[in-house]
Amino acid sequence: MINYSIILTYMEKKYYTIKQAAKIIGVTPLTLRNWDKKGKLRAYRHPVNNYRAYKPDQLELFLRKMEISREKKKKRKMDIYQI
Repeated sequence: MINYSIILTYMEKKYYTIKQAAKIIGVTPLTLRNWDKKGKLRAYRHPVNNYRAYKPDQLELFLRKMEISREKKKKRKMDIYQI
């Protein structure tokens, strides 16, 4: 489930650090690093220090996709036939 209170806390920011983004999504920073490497959730890079940064709209879109995916999984049914 999406934690909207955390999102609202950070709404004024233009970019989030990897730690803040991980807290919003509910995963660890290491998971975000792995997703970035795999292309699942690409991070922007700070031009000076090359740190990962995430835009609020990027995180919101990702969370919505995750929620839709969870709903689809709940709706799936498996028919088991016994021979």
